[in-house]
This record gives sequence, C-alpha cells and structure tokens, in this order.
Amino acid sequence: MEKTVRALRAIEILDSRSRPTLAVTLTLSDGTVARAGVPSGASTGTRETVELRDGDEHRYGGAGVLKAVGHVNTDIADALVGRVFTNLDELDQALIDLDGTVNKSRLGANAIVGVSIAAARAFAWSEGVQLWEFLRPATTTATLPVPHFNVVNGGVHALNSLDFQEFMIAPLGAPSMAEALRAGSEIYGKLRGILSDEFSQTGLGDEGGFAPPIDQPERVLRLLVRAIEDAGYRADRSGVAIAMDPASSEFYRDGRYHVAGESLSSVDMVTWYEELVEAFPVWLLEDGLAESDWDGWRELNARLGDRLELVGDDILCTNPVIIADAIKENIANAALIKVNQIGTVSETLEAMRMCREAGWGQFVSHRSGETEDTFIADLAVGSGCGHLKSGAPARGERTAKYNRLLEIEAAASLGYGLSR
Repeated sequence: MEKTVRALRAIEILDSRSRPTLAVTLTLSDGTVARAGVPSGASTGTRETVELRDGDEHRYGGAGVLKAVGHVNTDIADALVGRVFTNLDELDQALIDLDGTVNKSRLGANAIVGVSIAAARAFAWSEGVQLWEFLRPATTTATLPVPHFNVVNGGVHALNSLDFQEFMIAPLGAPSMAEALRAGSEIYGKLRGILSDEFSQTGLGDEGGFAPPIDQPERVLRLLVRAIEDAGYRADRSGVAIAMDPASSEFYRDGRYHVAGESLSSVDMVTWYEELVEAFPVWLLEDGLAESDWDGWRELNARLGDRLELVGDDILCTNPVIIADAIKENIANAALIKVNQIGTVSETLEAMRMCREAGWGQFVSHRSGETEDTFIADLAVGSGCGHLKSGAPARGERTAKYNRLLEIEAAASLGYGLSR
C-alpha cells in the first residue's frame, strides 16, 4: 500500500537521564499521525552509528541535539515530504542514501532512527494494524516475551563500585506476561527491603535498578536468590532465573579485565563465569567479554555456549555485517537488538532475520537513556524473539514498555516465553 509523507517535524526533549534527545512526529497524507521518542545509550560499542550532539558547552554541557533536530526539519523533511513510499524499506533506504555515510554521522543516527520509528508506526496505523503485526515477518509467530528486569545496576549506569553493569531477573516459568510482571514487581519489592536492612543508603542506577555499595558480583547474586525466594518463587530456570550484563568492554584495558579488584585474562574470565553458573541460576550472559576480544569470545562460546545464552551487544551493535562475521566465526549464540545502534527499523529487522536463520537468539533491548516510547515492546512481540529487557519494573520510561506488553496480551491471543 502506497504511503505519502505529508509532514515531518522534530523537537528537542529530555530523556530519562535528563539529557536531550529527539521526539519526531510524522504525518501521512491520509491523516495518520505518529510520534517517536529516540533512546540514547551510555555504554556504547565503538562501531555503533553516530549519535549527533551539538558540542555547545553553553547548552546541556555540549549534549544538545538541535543539529539533529534541524536535520529532521530541513534535509530529511525536504527529501521525504510529498514522496510516495510503497513500504518501510524504501523510506529507510532513502534515509540511508540521504545521509551518505557508513555510520550515519552526517545527519546523525538519532535523527534518522526517530524518523524510521515514527514512519513504521504511521505505516502500521495507516493500514489499520497494530505495530507488532506490521513488524512481524511472514514466517514468524508473534510471541509475548519474557521480561528481563534490571534490578541491580553497576558500571557506567550507577555511582557505586560494582563493575558488572546489570543484574536481571527473568521469570522464565511464568505462564503469562501479567504473571511475569507481577513476579518482577514482587521480587523488586523484596530486594528493596533486603537492601534497606543491609545498607543505610542505596541509590538507583540509570535503568531503575538498585545501586548498593557492593563490589563483588557473587554477593549480588546471593542477594537476588534470596529476594526471589523471599517473594515465593523458585530461583531456577523453571521459575525465576538470573541474567547478567557485565559490559566487559568498560573494564578491559591492555588485554586484561580489571574487575572486582582483580586483573584477569580472557581464560580467567571464562573460568569465573563457569563458577558463577555452577553456583547460581544464571541462564543468560550478555557482553561477557570485550568487543575486541574475539578469541576470548570463541573460548567463551566453546565452554559455555551449550549452557547459556551468550549475547553479543557492543561486539555486534545490531549490525548485519558484523553479525554475519560473528555467526561465521561462531563467537556467540545470540545478539542484543537495539534499534538506535544501527539506525533504522529495516536494518534492525534484517539483523534479526540473520540471527533467526542462523539459530541465534535475539534479545530486544532499551537504552539507559529512554523516553516513554514503547516501540521495542511491539518489536519484541512481532519478531517472536521471546525476551526483552527494559530496566527495572519501576520508573515510567521503563514500565511503559512492560505495560504495553500487558495491553497487547489483553487484546491478542499470543503465546508467552522463549521458544528455544
């Protein structure tokens, strides 16, 4: 069905970290109006597309996005308004061609992804279908994903001494999205009480997880098991499991991992992960090694790939070209999916297609800097990937995604959970 863009406009807004980002509004000739809020990451891979910032130290310490806003309102609007598109791929390719760089650095990936998300939403609504239906590949079964709640923050996401960036709880055994969300909320509440009893003061990280004064991952894992069990759930893969994102690139220097007061080799790290998996109900490990440590990743996958979902984030950057190399090199068995890492919805769907055909998992993710936009919830459902992370079961920009999943569950008869 042909779509004509009638109007396109962006403004500068604030994200969940009180940093500027974009909101993009796209209007079609049939009157359909759709809006998109652009996410922004703190822990970023070096091969991510370029987020354009103003660099004016007198505004937001240089983090303003008026240049990106201007590109949407001038260059991109001039290229798209009045133009007829037969599908989203055509519009996204027009954005890629207009930018003309390999990393979207001229117009800014934050400008481009906002337009792409708004267009996807507008195209879906114009056709009278839900966004998740529009995003669903023809051969894929839509599925409500297992939410992975980030309940303890460290690394660049928190002001504490914990090097590992995220500890998540995953209600793998929940029978529905509603019950999964209940489990997350109840465990989060129990963990709050436990931390309150043990520490006089516990802050929050960027993604709503607690940021206690802890520097040892083992201690966090023990506290999570206790919170899960105190809330009345089983701490295992048939109940509530644990996922970790160490974000290892952040503490990798000179070929060594400087973590928890130690200096470790790649082999040391893999051995440590093996010990953690033996001692705790960990089912998923994201960015267990650094983005440049491909040899280490091969070792990690060889030793733990049959026991864990090993997710590449910084090393893959939702980039189909890099993912193709990683599949060939057999370095992992899953990819984290972040739309703003690659810059368009179409390229994101292509990355997910490649993973699916290779038998890899796809783990849809938010960013540390979020808006109330719920696009990733629909993406997770439509792709049938089976799991999504959007931070803690708290704070509006995080719960907006989880609540969107509840809306979808209430309106559609879909299965829940991981299919693999």
